[in-house]
Amino acid sequence: MTAPTDAVTDAVTGSQEIPFLDVLDPAFRFDTPEVARAREANWYARTPLGVLVLRYAEAQELVRDARLTHNGKGFMEQNGIVDGPVYDWFVPALVNHDGADHRRMRGLVNKAFTPRMVEGLRPLIRATARRLAAELAGRQECDFFTEFADALPLVVMTELLGVPAEDFPVFRTWSSDIGLVFSLALGGDIPARVEAAVTGLYGYVEALMTDKAVDPGDDLISALVAAQRADATVSWDELLNLIVTMVFAAHDTTRLQLANAMVTFSEHPDQWTLLGRSPELAAQAVEEVMRWSPSSNAVYRYAGDTFEFRGETFDAGTMFMIGVQAVHRDPLAYPGGETFDVTVARQSPVLQFGGGPHYCLGAPLARMELSEALPALAEHLGPPSVAAPITWRPAIGITGPNELPLRFG
Repeated sequence: MTAPTDAVTDAVTGSQEIPFLDVLDPAFRFDTPEVARAREANWYARTPLGVLVLRYAEAQELVRDARLTHNGKGFMEQNGIVDGPVYDWFVPALVNHDGADHRRMRGLVNKAFTPRMVEGLRPLIRATARRLAAELAGRQECDFFTEFADALPLVVMTELLGVPAEDFPVFRTWSSDIGLVFSLALGGDIPARVEAAVTGLYGYVEALMTDKAVDPGDDLISALVAAQRADATVSWDELLNLIVTMVFAAHDTTRLQLANAMVTFSEHPDQWTLLGRSPELAAQAVEEVMRWSPSSNAVYRYAGDTFEFRGETFDAGTMFMIGVQAVHRDPLAYPGGETFDVTVARQSPVLQFGGGPHYCLGAPLARMELSEALPALAEHLGPPSVAAPITWRPAIGITGPNELPLRFG
């Protein structure tokens, strides 16, 4: 399939009109009337990059469709990158493997990163969230990123991964900028920032792995290094690649989801007050926040071969981008979903963690951090309001505000 070059809709045989959305426009957002109209017109829109999936039923099916691959090489080449540090990290990354290779690499992680290990972090996460929230009480204004959204994942990374807290300033920018890999198509300074982040994180993580091979601790990276040595099915370079991705994911996606939550509650102060009075709503509030304003806003797949779907033929190599936030507003999957409401138990699971064999390994930990953080904040603090203008990361990737000065009522 080829995308039209303007906003005029095309028609395909026997189907509804296919809208066009310019996802490369820096001002593009998923929560706009234009996107809602496109979703109403059809289950997908054409874009300069490929197919943008807008409805939940089709999205849920496609993220599990074995005919679609992750094709990291194709993603890099589509963005004009055919070699170099970013290519060498992204193409062999776990998320871009399918089949036996994916099972082999994921199996190593599953040996060490167990549900019991994750649940064991809850007391630390709860105590840290409450301490950080209490420190904000009585303040006129705060830098939410520095004083909470960065601080909580740092404690988790220190305990879980064995990353020394004093090293955090060293890799903080890298772990944020590397997530812009999913926004490479927007150009500008993004490719250079991603390359600097990959280079920096590779050097830092390899030194950390080497230290833990000599002097292991009671942490996940030490366990993975030991498992790699005992089970040579995964190479040292593959493990290095995997841990670089884990360090970024453990920090950036969580801090941005916390920030997205605070912006959302600033627009719905009654919901914040309700959560403060009813902390038992925490788990439901987390799902509603991720539905309304997900930090992982696009899930990518590629057609491995030409295939049929919903009565249409899609060429091999076609990119499918799941527009997560748009899908999460689909009224067919979320009746009444045009309203943010933490009291509603939604029946359709959120899709920002993907689906099928590639369902995000860190989803339980992310949910735990959010479910402890939000009620702790709501208990100690009045409704948040954004204290100064903010700017936003691109919508077609790991997204959220670049800065977040807050006041609490």
